[in-house]
Amino acid sequence: MAYTDVYAAWQNDPEGFWMQAAQAIDWDRQPSRALWDENAPLYEWFADGMVNTCWNAVDRHVAAGRGDQAAIIYDSPVTHTKQTISYAELKDRVASLAGALRAKGVEKGDRVIIYMPMVPEALEAMLACARLGAIHSVVFGGFASHELAVRIDDARPKCIIAASCGIEPGRVVHYKPLLDGAIEAAAHKPDFCVIFQREQEVAHLTEGRDVDWHAFQYGVTPADCVPVEGNHPAYILYTSGTTGQPKGVVRPTGGHLVALNWSMKNIYGVEPGEVFWAASDVGWVVGHSYICYAPLIHGNTTVVFEGKPVGTPDAGTFWRVIAEHKVRAFFTAPTAFRAIKRDDPKGELIANYDISNLHALFLAGERADPDTVEWARRVMGVPVYDHWWQTETGWTIAGYPTGLGGMTVKVGSPGVPMPGYDVQILDEAGHPVPAGTLGAIAVRLPLPPGTLPTLWNAEARFRKSYLDHFPGFYETGDAGYRDEDGYLYIMARTDDVINVAGHRLSTGGMEEVLAGHPDVAECAVIGVTDELKGQLPLGFLCLNKGCDRPHADIVKEVVARVRDQIGPVAAFKLAVVVDRLPKTRSGKILRATMVKIADSEDFKMPATIDDPAILDEIRAALQTLGYARG
Repeated sequence: MAYTDVYAAWQNDPEGFWMQAAQAIDWDRQPSRALWDENAPLYEWFADGMVNTCWNAVDRHVAAGRGDQAAIIYDSPVTHTKQTISYAELKDRVASLAGALRAKGVEKGDRVIIYMPMVPEALEAMLACARLGAIHSVVFGGFASHELAVRIDDARPKCIIAASCGIEPGRVVHYKPLLDGAIEAAAHKPDFCVIFQREQEVAHLTEGRDVDWHAFQYGVTPADCVPVEGNHPAYILYTSGTTGQPKGVVRPTGGHLVALNWSMKNIYGVEPGEVFWAASDVGWVVGHSYICYAPLIHGNTTVVFEGKPVGTPDAGTFWRVIAEHKVRAFFTAPTAFRAIKRDDPKGELIANYDISNLHALFLAGERADPDTVEWARRVMGVPVYDHWWQTETGWTIAGYPTGLGGMTVKVGSPGVPMPGYDVQILDEAGHPVPAGTLGAIAVRLPLPPGTLPTLWNAEARFRKSYLDHFPGFYETGDAGYRDEDGYLYIMARTDDVINVAGHRLSTGGMEEVLAGHPDVAECAVIGVTDELKGQLPLGFLCLNKGCDRPHADIVKEVVARVRDQIGPVAAFKLAVVVDRLPKTRSGKILRATMVKIADSEDFKMPATIDDPAILDEIRAALQTLGYARG
């Protein structure tokens, strides 16, 4: 069926649509219905079904005679390690770990924090929790002790599973001291910790609390899968909140299984047995949904990659992995491609590899500027699809469903709404605006299966953050518009729409123009306070490697480009060249922090920042323009 027919089928019979999608999942007890709306605007899906995520992700493929198929390919250029784990091997490893956790008291409903790098054992820990019905919360490996402590106190885990260290290019990240510091700082103390010792660093185990990953599994009885209710939380994933207190997004089990399984064929166009690679980290939602769960639930082979797009060893690493492992569909963030493009502007390294098995590149996590999309398409020779979703939703809100037949790609748009998402563009009063008009992007309730039903132990905060502003809608926090054909354009976070002399302008639109300059590898635009106009846009430019033109000339050219393509209304006159931009470890540019620096305001160091030293460089660059005083 074509996309329009599938979307119409959902609109005409949402209940029937999702009950049919649920047939692709193995249930211990079939749900009696899909949607539970008695507690609206809080909704649940498949609430009375009984199901187990680990069975659906691992055991059922073995039971179906596909145990020899590769489940996980581990590729670690930072440790020069490659490993393939079959579904049968994965089942044995996960059942053993789950049995050891159960023997130490972990049961259905208990929380387990996982603090690990990109190694197969991280996925095994997630699946072992799912096997028992325990609720895992993965914290990005290497997060500072304070941030880990905050999550320990909120989730109150019975157990923490951690690695001794993480490996970054040129350095070892010492996880165990960070873990020890977090436990010391937290009011809640876990009953025990499981430490996976890596050969690059063997950590000291705290007697009476810490157990060795391998040793504590010795002699235990492997655990069977424990069925849980469809509305039982599969995991908690913390996302940054505006107050500094992270928000614990809850992912319900039944809807998670149904939505992720549906997405693999219909959105990403892959068949069971094919290799799917999401170059992200298990600490982020992409890692949860599309490194661990969705590929395995669907019977694909997933790639666990421990490396970087550049520097491990060069800007051809992605091409090597795609060629070597015959990757069929590849998913990463635009920032990774901007890094590759900056190091290898002509894309020359790809000539060394055969990536003919790849059928598509999917981009998400931030706005995919047209220049990056066009570069990737030209260099790779495959379709490039932007798509848009959030930690809160767990899967695609808007995209190009490649499994539902070809759709016209509009560069700059992440596509059209997926079934389950009735997307609306609203003004501040909550009224729909005409096509082409910038507004707040909201989704009419109920959200589809797999999305968050609430925040962990924080229902009032959930309502305030997402439901109260536009009653009857989920507020995404993003701003954009829809064109006459229904395609969405995500222009900025709502906070990044700036008001210049009464005109609401998108910083994302200006970034598109800057990125189109041939010397610009990456850029960001923020709004700085101006006494006359309220706000003025200010651009940061990172240049391609090898560019030796005078910076002043490039600044003049980008200013002229914005004036030409957006108009004098943008009042774009300020830009500065910098070596790099401050980002989170998942690649998102820290625009709000840059605004506070520019406006000489106090700010809290973002917990997710990749390198705090960059902020000093940004402050120095802003001071050359007369900002960041005080």
